[in-house]
Amino acid sequence: MSQTAEYTVTRTFDAPRRRVWDAWTEPEGFARWFGPRTMATPLGRITLDTRPGGVWRATLVGEEGFEVTLDGRYREVSAPGRLVFTTGDPDAPGDGPASVVTVDLTETGGRTEMRFHQYGVNTDQEHAEQAKAGWIEFFERLAEHVEHPEPAEHPERTQPAEPAEHTAPAAPAGR
Repeated sequence: MSQTAEYTVTRTFDAPRRRVWDAWTEPEGFARWFGPRTMATPLGRITLDTRPGGVWRATLVGEEGFEVTLDGRYREVSAPGRLVFTTGDPDAPGDGPASVVTVDLTETGGRTEMRFHQYGVNTDQEHAEQAKAGWIEFFERLAEHVEHPEPAEHPERTQPAEPAEHTAPAAPAGR
């Protein structure tokens, strides 16, 4: 008989709901917060096909080439307030842990309350507590990202500088 466990984390961000939603659904934002501080989630190793039935996948990369890939499918996508997705396959988990995650975002006065609920299949309470602690660390990083976003007018922080002719057109000759 498989074990099940579940938990809820509620967190309020000093950021508008759309910014929090984008951090969950756009690879550029997701790469900045998803995973523990000791690992990176490279942009090129993220897939977020945010539609019901679409796949999400993120590979976390650590020291000495250590990698772990997490993935699942979106079950519900209702912008900008609700995401429901799986980790693994909770309908046919085999022997491995799998879960269903529900993220509800509610905006009040420019702030966003996030209610994160995870229901795990083949998951004992100890594993659920470890997963909860991991998500709480992820959400600390999410708060840093959404509450203190990098200014859009400084694209060199996220991409190489463009050649000068692409940033300022030359003045017309002879006028």
